Amino acid sequence: MLTVTEARERILSYFKTTATESIPLHDSFQRVLGVDIYADGDYPPFDNSAMDGFALRAEDAAASKATLSVVADIPAGATPTVVLQTGQAARIMTGAQMPQGADCVIPVEDTDFDQRSAGTAAPEKIAFTKRMKAGENVRPRGSDIQKGELVLTRGRRLRAQDLGLLAMLGVAQICVHKKPRVALLSSGDELLEVNAPLEPGKIRDANSYSLAAGALGAGAEVIGLGIARDSRDSVMRMLDKAANENVDLILSSAGVSVGAFDFIKEALDANGRLDFWKVNMRPGKPLAFGMYRGIPLLGLPGNPVSALVGFEVFVRPTLERLSGSMDGGRQTVRVRSAEEILSDGRESYLRVRLRV
Repeated sequence: MLTVTEARERILSYFKTTATESIPLHDSFQRVLGVDIYADGDYPPFDNSAMDGFALRAEDAAASKATLSVVADIPAGATPTVVLQTGQAARIMTGAQMPQGADCVIPVEDTDFDQRSAGTAAPEKIAFTKRMKAGENVRPRGSDIQKGELVLTRGRRLRAQDLGLLAMLGVAQICVHKKPRVALLSSGDELLEVNAPLEPGKIRDANSYSLAAGALGAGAEVIGLGIARDSRDSVMRMLDKAANENVDLILSSAGVSVGAFDFIKEALDANGRLDFWKVNMRPGKPLAFGMYRGIPLLGLPGNPVSALVGFEVFVRPTLERLSGSMDGGRQTVRVRSAEEILSDGRESYLRVRLRV
């Protein structure tokens, strides 16, 4: 019987990363970058003020008390034309470009100027006692990013802050890997649709929803096929439908054990090949993998816990491989158990509650 590592490596050997496509930046959240991104210039692109205040020369703030003439008013977005001379200052807003001749910014609250509301005109003079250093409260050009710098790497799953960075860089169209396409089906005569009233001996199909949510969260596009009944013909019809959907993976739940009505393995034998159907793990030992009409098929157990464990251990890494993601998947941490855990020799996956 295969170990978990052996089974996962065998599954992954069937998959290659999807091709890339160009999409608008506003559609790229959680998509996987298909190229490296380099800065097209310095950011910020000019020296700018880190706060509202007055731009001045640090040498004019060396005395115990200074009084300077205010010769300009520089809002954010303006291009200053003034060149500050000794004894001069310019009122400046946060993010505004520094004028020539100035090398620091004194915060407005450290001066005698009492600006109580927006629209207040700049004063003719300011006085202050604070001593300033060159570069104080100034964001130098290129202090965040320098031209040609690698800012985002291929294989990164884009986060909200990444989209903001790309927008700043002027990237309106972005190259990403295509979403993996997954056909999803459940099987079993005992299954009902979610909106059906319960009947004796029946349960509602929960796995389709949990597995679809997991696949969507991993960046896949899910094609829901519904419920296949416990007959060879029904399972084959559903799998044939999946094979015609141009998918990268067929994902099923139930129908992979040794029951008299488990037909997934039989379908693989008839129209493809079965690679393996047992893994030395708990839960999730019955796990079928093979090719159906040239498309990889991964059959998870019907038990909801086993199905979700199988998803995390085998399906998520598969979708990461397909999508080109290099983020490393789920993180793991080592913890100390509060109670004894016994092993039956299989690799076991237990649900736990973490307390910090």
